[in-house]
Amino acid sequence: MKYDFDKQVDRTGSDDIKHEALQTIWGRTDLLPLWVADMDFETPAFITEALKKRLEHSLFGYTKEPDDLWPSVIDWVRDHHQWELKPEWLTYIPGIVKGIGMVVNVFLKEDEKVIVQPPVYHPFFLTPEGNHRKVVRNPLRKLENGYYEMDFENLEKVTDEKCKLLILSNPHNPAGLCWSKDTLQRLAHFCYIHKILVISDEIHCDMALWDNKHVPFATVSEEAAQNSITFSAPSKTFNIAGIVSSWAVVPNDEIREKFYSWLEANEMNAPHIFSPIATIAALRQGEDWRRQMLHYVEKNIDFVIDYCKEYILAIRPLRPQASFLVWLDCRGLGLNHDELQDLFVDKAHLALNDGEMFGPGGEGYMRLNVAEPQSVLSQALEQLREAVQNYHK
Repeated sequence: MKYDFDKQVDRTGSDDIKHEALQTIWGRTDLLPLWVADMDFETPAFITEALKKRLEHSLFGYTKEPDDLWPSVIDWVRDHHQWELKPEWLTYIPGIVKGIGMVVNVFLKEDEKVIVQPPVYHPFFLTPEGNHRKVVRNPLRKLENGYYEMDFENLEKVTDEKCKLLILSNPHNPAGLCWSKDTLQRLAHFCYIHKILVISDEIHCDMALWDNKHVPFATVSEEAAQNSITFSAPSKTFNIAGIVSSWAVVPNDEIREKFYSWLEANEMNAPHIFSPIATIAALRQGEDWRRQMLHYVEKNIDFVIDYCKEYILAIRPLRPQASFLVWLDCRGLGLNHDELQDLFVDKAHLALNDGEMFGPGGEGYMRLNVAEPQSVLSQALEQLREAVQNYHK
């Protein structure tokens, strides 16, 4: 089947954050929203049809997990990432950011610390801080080619005996990096010997682009497997973030017992009625859609890179290795933070994620969501080109 990613879907009336929060955040509604990390592609029909079928049975009482929920996850992960999961390792969680907050509260005392590696997805530090834990920042080291590497020398310096948790973005958000096995092994060894538990957020794992390959953290060594909690979900890949279909994987018996018993005691491991239905439909029927979607995203990324190279040389997009998010290096514009915001919001009428929200190293960057019909992306770039050409400090 040929899927239509050029279709523009009118989201009016759906209460989507991407549009409905414009007034709250930017004080205006006339912006083209390319910020929140969900797609403007229509959720595939096989998921919608599965939900409709359940809706035809008009009684929505308490339900158990369908028998095929965890087999569908196990098969998908084995086929796509060559990781053989055991059923007992898996549980539902009500969202990955919520899962981070739960891990912080279950495993860390109030005087213990969390390590993050910015620029990185901002809830990685906002969630621990909101739970009254200190965050230690180990900034990524920027390479000449625009990509990043982990700074293990500085990691050694900033780590002390109070550091008990490290949150890993794998693949990395916002830069879209697929971390190498060697890098992950080195990180796993460091955290193992320092008794630092690792959360690996792998929500973009099924969106590796071109010939890049996602490496699950827990597969790189026994140290990684025995000292980690992996979070994942089909939500980014199949555009069902609002359904909340996240899961956790914990191979270590002791860590799993401590975390999962807390989840069970608080009924945080019980999915709502529609989550397993959407998950099973996505993982059992979604491979062709996923491949076509990624191909379309790749074309959009190429379009952005080529357009900037021809018309907006001062902006340098970093080609992501995974996800539909493009990290725009806007430092060549020579603008400070307020001026960059003025350019994008007030002049170009675009809503993107401000790079500074991702922490140190994000200054002068913007995060662009390219999971759009190309006509929308073309309009956005035209607006940006005109704004840059006419901008005066």
